[in-house]
Amino acid sequence: MKFTLWLLIMSIVMMFAAFTSAYIVRREEGNWLEFNLPAGLLINTLIIVLSSVTMQWAYYSAKKDNLNSLRIALMVTFILSLSFLIGQWNVWGELVVNKIFFGGPTANPSGSFVYVLTGVHGFHLITGLIFLVIVLISAFLYRVHAKNLLRIELCTTYWHFLSALWVYLYVFLAVYH
Repeated sequence: MKFTLWLLIMSIVMMFAAFTSAYIVRREEGNWLEFNLPAGLLINTLIIVLSSVTMQWAYYSAKKDNLNSLRIALMVTFILSLSFLIGQWNVWGELVVNKIFFGGPTANPSGSFVYVLTGVHGFHLITGLIFLVIVLISAFLYRVHAKNLLRIELCTTYWHFLSALWVYLYVFLAVYH
């Protein structure tokens, strides 16, 4: 299972490396609309980093067999993750208000890349949320504890990866925008 997760993570890394490389190449071709990134992206960055902290709290709680703390930490991580996704939706709304569109005759590649980078990350976060819900249900069924850590280990690894990936994307957009 761990090997499969690492294969998944490496394939996601390769995908985002291709996206960010394409971004740089396309930007140099010209016809690139410069616009300010929505402030919500920074807020979302703080939220996802905090969710990584609460996920680590959940992992440590499971290792210590503190099941109440484990459940609370997983629920807080879930709430923070939903907050992140809602924040991303709001960022897209702000882009639309500022006439930055994904496609159509008035779209510019710079805006389209922002939608793709944030949208594909959001998709992976949703897959992480599904995994998180499975781990949360398992925690309530006493299937996650000090002697059965595989689920929480895998979820924590994926969660930290998603957080690190988002920080990379935010810094990338801030620098190259």
